[in-house]
Amino acid sequence: MISFACKSIEIKDLIKCSFDLNKTDYTLFEFLITHKGEFAVGDINNILKLERSTIQKAIKTLLARDLVIRRQVNFGQGGYQFYYSIKDKEAVKERIIAIIDGWQKKAKDAIKLI
Repeated sequence: MISFACKSIEIKDLIKCSFDLNKTDYTLFEFLITHKGEFAVGDINNILKLERSTIQKAIKTLLARDLVIRRQVNFGQGGYQFYYSIKDKEAVKERIIAIIDGWQKKAKDAIKLI
């Protein structure tokens, strides 16, 4: 938790706000960033106990925010399965820092106008 003058801010709130994530999106993001490897929707379903459609919607959001990598595995008899993992963890951290730096600059610019 970070204390900012009159309010404490949770790291998860910074991340959720930075990428416009809802609670479920963040839950999946947190799972992927803290676990190594790739996970199919079924794997995530078994671990997080979320509905498949909820997981798929959250994955779509994380893909749109460029936070997740999707890899397709084709089966020999036809069909395929997607596996998901977090993008480069350090790059994600750098993006969050850049967003926070942007907020800081906007706050400083607004104060200069007072």
